[in-house]
Amino acid sequence: MAENHASAAARDAATASLEILTGPARGTASWLTGTTLEVSLNDTDMIRVAEAGGVPLRNGVVARLHRSGDSYEIEALNETPLWINGERCASKRLEARDLIEFGEKGPLSRFRVHCQGDRIRRSLGDMLDDAIDYTRASRKPRIERLQRAIGDFCRDFVLETTVFFRVSVIIALIILTFIAYQQYRSGIRLQQQAEISAHQLEDFARSLSRTSEEALRPEDLNLLRQEIRHSLRDAADRLQLLERRSAASTRIIADATRSIVFLQGSYGFRHVESQRMLRYQTDADGRPLFSIYGEPLLTLEGEGEVARRQFTGTAFLVSPDGVLLTNRHVALPWEDDSGLAALVEQGMEPVSIRFLGYLPGTENALTVTLLKASEAADLALLKFGDVVDGMPFLKFSKTLPRPGDEVIVMGYPTGLRAMLAQTGDRFLADLQEGNSLDFWEVAERLSRAKFIRPLASRGIIGQRSAATVVYDADTTHGGSGGPVLDINGEVVAVNTAIIPEYGGSNFGVPVEFARQLLADTGLSIE
Repeated sequence: MAENHASAAARDAATASLEILTGPARGTASWLTGTTLEVSLNDTDMIRVAEAGGVPLRNGVVARLHRSGDSYEIEALNETPLWINGERCASKRLEARDLIEFGEKGPLSRFRVHCQGDRIRRSLGDMLDDAIDYTRASRKPRIERLQRAIGDFCRDFVLETTVFFRVSVIIALIILTFIAYQQYRSGIRLQQQAEISAHQLEDFARSLSRTSEEALRPEDLNLLRQEIRHSLRDAADRLQLLERRSAASTRIIADATRSIVFLQGSYGFRHVESQRMLRYQTDADGRPLFSIYGEPLLTLEGEGEVARRQFTGTAFLVSPDGVLLTNRHVALPWEDDSGLAALVEQGMEPVSIRFLGYLPGTENALTVTLLKASEAADLALLKFGDVVDGMPFLKFSKTLPRPGDEVIVMGYPTGLRAMLAQTGDRFLADLQEGNSLDFWEVAERLSRAKFIRPLASRGIIGQRSAATVVYDADTTHGGSGGPVLDINGEVVAVNTAIIPEYGGSNFGVPVEFARQLLADTGLSIE
């Protein structure tokens, strides 16, 4: 009983301890209570601490501890090497959490200072600190240090923590792993969305680049002036030959010309929520920026110029109050834009910015609005904002065309270029001298000079079905929406598509679809 009281008294009086971190006694601690203590090391790398002058230690003494205030001073004995915090020394006053290594292969210990009555409790942080400190202070090879530190930490975690704590940590790790996985997946989705958005804007940027490529340049005028005596003369000769071959053709072309409208427009994209237009991205000086591929960079921010896609087409009057018939893809040109669906998914909507129509013989352009677009065929009805007195209009044929019938196709193929080709060298020289090739201004000058006139080509109907009329009359892009006339000058179809690889097949929408569209709109014609 006396011995138990003595042991308890000694424990209560203890102020320091040596916590064994490695070796067979790992996880145990020796309380330091005496004034002078001796440390021995046996063959199995176990240490024993006893008060000097007491029962002699069976193994050789390798170090001695001397009380120094609330701590101890350690000194090496018998030429036994001693390392403190990884550095060899002969003696040192110990501080809390110092790491001590006895001998070449001795265990690693930690010196701890306790308040009276403390018990050694190792938290998860202590276990982690022990592993880190061992990795830092041990003189063993790096790989071996890491392996042992990780192994010791895992054993401590399993053996020295409660079941509830271990389960809690495992659950927390599972939750963190799940969150990290979700963040990873979310990052991938965001990256994919960003790439899709970039590709979508690149598609529209490429279409804008095509617009730039299609715009008139000074070198284009030089080329036109060089070719005007060749290709244009040939075209005029063919037209004259057509007129000479048939007096009816001459009359049809003359009568129909003033009804064929040259369409000119532009559109862009607007963000539905912010109502911001898609614009060109600019630098600090207001100059547009381009990608490495030469395509303009686009943004919803800033005050750069609105990104506009310009287009031309053909329409023709079908009533004296200014109603026009054309193709749906001319009235709604953004539907042919490859990036439309993707831009809509980003919250964008197409917006018509400007839409004009020029009547041959009329100097000023008239604004054009959309009345209705057909869902059954490539047709749309437009209307002039102002009605000019005496507007001539074309009538629909009441008989179906047959294969072998002659037809005349009229329109504005290639847009401004074809009309410029008909102007002559003097007009081109004046235009070039004025150094203004703006899309809108060129059309205005052509109109003032009375050069807005449709081209006509004659052909033969090769095939007719309920949905399509096929003919071989020459036409190309820009001529879409023009009338296909029979020998009576009446409309049998609306020119809609070409096959560039095969000039013998151009397509028109039968006039029956146009009648139905007019009826759906509440209009009727003779």
